[in-house]
Amino acid sequence: MSRVRVPRALLLLAIPAALLLIPTAIGLLTDFWWFQEIGYEVVFTRTLLTKLVLFLLVGGLAAAVIGGNLAFAQRGAVPGPVVVRIGEAVQQVDLSNALRRFTRPVALLLALMLGLGATAMWDTVLQFLDRSAFGTADPIFGRDIGWYVFTLPAISAVLGVLRSLITLSLIVLVPVYFFRGDVVLLPRGLRIEPTAGRHLGVLLALWFATGAASLWFVDAANLLFSETGPMVGASYTDLHVTLPALRIAAVAALVGAVLAVVGALRAQLGWYAFLGLGVYAAVTVLGRGIAPGLVQKFVVAPTELTRETPYLAHHLEATRRAWSLDRVEVRDLPGEAALSLADIRANSPTIENVRLWDRAPLLRTFKQLQEIRTYYDFVSVDDDRYWIDGKYRQVLLSPRELNTASLPTRTFINEHLTFTHGMGLTLSPVNEVTSEGLPILFVQDLPPRTTGELQVTRPQIYFGEITESHVFVNTKQREFDYPSGEANVFRAYTGTGGVPVGGLLRRSVFALHFGSSNILLSGDITAESRVLYNRNIVARARKALPFLTFDRDPYMVIAKDGTLHWIQDAFTSTSRYPYAFRATGGTSYMRNSVKIVIDAYHGSMRTFVADPSDPLVQTWAKVYPGVMRPLEELSEDLRSHIRYPDDLFRLQTALYSTYHMDTPEEFYSREDQWQIPVVDRGDGSVPFMRHIVMRLPDEPKAEFIYMAPFTPRGKDNLAAWMVARNDGEHYGTLRVYQFPRQSLVFGPRQIENRISQNPEISRQLSLWDQRGSEVIKGDLLVIPIEQALLYVQPIYLQAEGGRIPELQRVVVAFGDRVVMRESLEGALEALFGSDADAPATRPIPLGEPEAEAEATSPDAQALIVEARRRYQAAIDAQREGDWARYGEELRQLGQLLERLEAARPPRP
Repeated sequence: MSRVRVPRALLLLAIPAALLLIPTAIGLLTDFWWFQEIGYEVVFTRTLLTKLVLFLLVGGLAAAVIGGNLAFAQRGAVPGPVVVRIGEAVQQVDLSNALRRFTRPVALLLALMLGLGATAMWDTVLQFLDRSAFGTADPIFGRDIGWYVFTLPAISAVLGVLRSLITLSLIVLVPVYFFRGDVVLLPRGLRIEPTAGRHLGVLLALWFATGAASLWFVDAANLLFSETGPMVGASYTDLHVTLPALRIAAVAALVGAVLAVVGALRAQLGWYAFLGLGVYAAVTVLGRGIAPGLVQKFVVAPTELTRETPYLAHHLEATRRAWSLDRVEVRDLPGEAALSLADIRANSPTIENVRLWDRAPLLRTFKQLQEIRTYYDFVSVDDDRYWIDGKYRQVLLSPRELNTASLPTRTFINEHLTFTHGMGLTLSPVNEVTSEGLPILFVQDLPPRTTGELQVTRPQIYFGEITESHVFVNTKQREFDYPSGEANVFRAYTGTGGVPVGGLLRRSVFALHFGSSNILLSGDITAESRVLYNRNIVARARKALPFLTFDRDPYMVIAKDGTLHWIQDAFTSTSRYPYAFRATGGTSYMRNSVKIVIDAYHGSMRTFVADPSDPLVQTWAKVYPGVMRPLEELSEDLRSHIRYPDDLFRLQTALYSTYHMDTPEEFYSREDQWQIPVVDRGDGSVPFMRHIVMRLPDEPKAEFIYMAPFTPRGKDNLAAWMVARNDGEHYGTLRVYQFPRQSLVFGPRQIENRISQNPEISRQLSLWDQRGSEVIKGDLLVIPIEQALLYVQPIYLQAEGGRIPELQRVVVAFGDRVVMRESLEGALEALFGSDADAPATRPIPLGEPEAEAEATSPDAQALIVEARRRYQAAIDAQREGDWARYGEELRQLGQLLERLEAARPPRP
């Protein structure tokens, strides 16, 4: 019986291949189970099938082309030995057999590399096959924008693969022919054996031909993404010099292909090849290097605006369309609008929702008051709005997630079987405080207690922002639900999320995938158990929908039935929109076309199309049928909480600061360029942007908007402000309110300077600082009311050594007047009421008659603040069990009360 001999080289390649394939297969299997769980099998199967087809197609083609060329070179019409002569005295070495043995492994290795590289083009192929038209043509060649987004990348990919195959074939063939003696370097030239010459000549002709096709179709079209001029897009030099040069270079490449064929047929490939390469190189250097530079410097630069005007117009139009800036509504404001107490009262929904709590101080307060146990964590605070007791209220909320890194004992059972989920959330109105300066809580504690109409019926959070690890549910171990006094409450998972563990084979796969033998050995995990993984909501959405990009800030919503859901914004984007501005990463077109809703308990994911007019989302909907649903299918209570995404609004406002100038002359000179003012914080500067519930000018009712102001570049006065509307039929509408250029409207930085320079406010803040309290200035808020702007800034105090900021004062500014009071209502009354001429820091204590407040001296007020600080310090010491400090704080509090009684003026 004959024995089949396997080449040793193939065995050497098989070992690392197996080491790679086993974990890859395990990863694919667990991914498939996970995609089955969420109902997105079509995404997994079609993506994987496309990658597999590309791998086999390109890899097979590469193996056939490279292997066939090598085989022909060694066993061609004129076979000969491949020899190496080491020296005159040493016999030549025949390498023919060795090279024949390595021909197949080399071809397979190169094919493997090219095949794996081709799998990265899966999205290019799928988009090309189901492409959609944009309905807009580019201004130069008249092609639909979809040709550049979908077709051009596919053409470029095909030509790139073919050119790579030809180049690699030439690279491996030339040494073989050289060692065979078919290619010989002579003192006066190059001698090539005729058969080898015909072989190399054909390949060289194909190399020239593919290069010509690439120059004519790809490089010429890519000029529309050029950055050689004063903007993105084809400039004067590109179209009048570089484009003709590309056409000439393509013709030169075809001439080179003809010369290569003629040289091969005449057995003079060397001379003809060098001639073709020389002509091609000369045309390329002259036409694409030297000539464009000379024309740009001596012809365009002296009169750049005149020559670039039509192309600047193309750039402006394309950028505004690609980034939806052409849809921005523009309204004019008078610039010097008056504001009265009647206007304030007429806009009560706006005033009732002025955000007095900043996210950072409120997050610290939530952490101190509501984390309850060390293993719970509040990650971030989000803005939202709810109808509560018949009023449209803006709120700040933060989910209470489980942080396994903070567990007292980190074991396999604790991290993966017992402590499996977070619990509830904390929700606070933006404008209400207790008498101690702490936030009013509408949702608080464990289990969650609610106020008013809000209810939380299913508070468990199995999927969140910091749920990175996998967990097992329905095991023999009890699942911790929440602490209750000295005891703990346990509750079994009854949701639909997770992948069944099943029998021994599936458990072994999970053990290998997660790298834990405990999964295989644990007696607590049964066949009925389920494993929940990919629980981080951003990573979960990114894995399920790899063709989208995602907003940085997902947010939680309480549904009408009391269940908790995450909403994640997603974008379709491309870098292939001609003439459009390119953001960081090359993106030149972006739409918030997708809203993703993830159930915090079940982990179920639903994807909704928010912008059905977007050609990119139309294409992906055809690629993966059944994955995306119309937004109308989202329940009304959840749809009422969608909001304009932060990342997109930041990009659009940054672009609009320049691209509101819609004429080439104005854009070129940047004469009216704006900027977004920034807020200086300890960790850097952040753009001045806020969510607000307010009634826009000329609109009938208050709504939830995202607002950003603009100031002229290099100046601090206000030029305009933009809003993104979030409610109902107006969702996604961008509107700009702009002031006349000749008017002077104070901007945020100017108001901050006025607040800092106010002697009464400065004295009070310095007094608090001297007494050991940390003064925290909140974000300055720009509140549009009617056609005027009101500025509001909260002031917080944090006791020395304390961790809980307390809201103590509210500063309100309008025009050139600034007041500070204990409440927003008091500040507004002081600014617009009958006492508008009173000192700026005259306090109006909450719940006390105004006459009594007037009789209170500044020193007495300082004693009151210090007494509150001592009281809070005593409460903190009591919570921490530090009874010695508790007694000392009470003693100090008693002394302060005695001094306060002595400082109180006698009653008449």
